[in-house]
Amino acid sequence: MEKLIRSTTILAVRRQNHVVLAADGQVTMKDTVLKHTASKLRELYEGKIIAGFAGATADAFTLFELFEAKLKDYSGNVERAAVELTKEWRTDKILRRLEALLLVADKENTYLLSGNGDVIAPEHGAVAIGSGGTVALSAARALLENTDKDAMDVARIAMNIAGDVCIYTNQNTIFKELKSEA
Repeated sequence: MEKLIRSTTILAVRRQNHVVLAADGQVTMKDTVLKHTASKLRELYEGKIIAGFAGATADAFTLFELFEAKLKDYSGNVERAAVELTKEWRTDKILRRLEALLLVADKENTYLLSGNGDVIAPEHGAVAIGSGGTVALSAARALLENTDKDAMDVARIAMNIAGDVCIYTNQNTIFKELKSEA
């Protein structure tokens, strides 16, 4: 899974009734930038769920499709769909070869999903994947713990920092957000 390490930066930030997923636009193969404006985020289940991927693009699209099918099977219950997807992903002979990680969120929950069977809910309001993930996560955590900035501002600043530090991450960030009425 070494390829996953050098893939991208996807960040999820949750503060109060607001969740934001952010993704850089860079596509890199080895030491060459192939594209600057890729879209690595998707709205699923009629826009009620947002998801982002790090890893092989074809694998991610396969996982998006499978996750959306699970959402339909479980009436939009993101936790149940996440668990069922990761169970299938881990045990299916073909699916377990997929090289990607997913971040998924609805208005109340955020999860990191992996082919190892992981369904991880972040403890501190932020979670990130990809090559610049640790930088973006560190910046987001510092902002969440030391400022009153909203989720969008935290995500924007953290992604800018990741883009400045990680050579596999650029400043062409795309954001998707959900707000609950509560």
